[in-house]
Amino acid sequence: AFVNGALFLDRPDPVKAWRELSDRQAALVERLGSAREIRIEADGTDLRLRVDGRTWINSNGRRNMPSGEVFTGPLEDSATGTIRFGIPSSPRGVLVEGVELTFENGEVKNATAQRGQAYLDAALATDPGARFLGELGIGTNAGIDRPTGSILLDEKMAGTVHLALGRSYPETGGANASALHWDLICDLREGGRLTADGEPVDPTAA
Repeated sequence: AFVNGALFLDRPDPVKAWRELSDRQAALVERLGSAREIRIEADGTDLRLRVDGRTWINSNGRRNMPSGEVFTGPLEDSATGTIRFGIPSSPRGVLVEGVELTFENGEVKNATAQRGQAYLDAALATDPGARFLGELGIGTNAGIDRPTGSILLDEKMAGTVHLALGRSYPETGGANASALHWDLICDLREGGRLTADGEPVDPTAA
């Protein structure tokens, strides 16, 4: 049942549902295309990122399924503040929980994890680019309503944002080079807030 929901197979017309999601995401991409600053706020989180001049991508199911996100590459020296990732991550089978990162001028200056600290430290030591962000993504798939442990599902969850440490996607205009690309998810569904140039962003209403 969960997979059916994630793929919109439980909808009366799944194809129509995907088209509607793609259209909402296209509207969100258009809006964010003129944004200069993204701010993420939640419990333990207040992070600002610059995205001016970067390209937002509509991930609407043509590349991978289930889909449901828009993403870009933030300016490499722009991340400032702290973010707490409440959704567990399992890179290479290692459980990492409660990651908190503090950024200055785009670079991770402090990194802690409630579980998996050794993996976090090793990931950040991969290469110089591993301490900078390569991606900012916004989940839009309302059919994914809880974490599964699979990043390809969890990063699409509506009401979440994800940041990737390391390598950028060139199509976004991102220029960060790294052997690492590690997605970490911040849940905004309970009291969180996402704004673009001070205006609220609600991906489900785009």
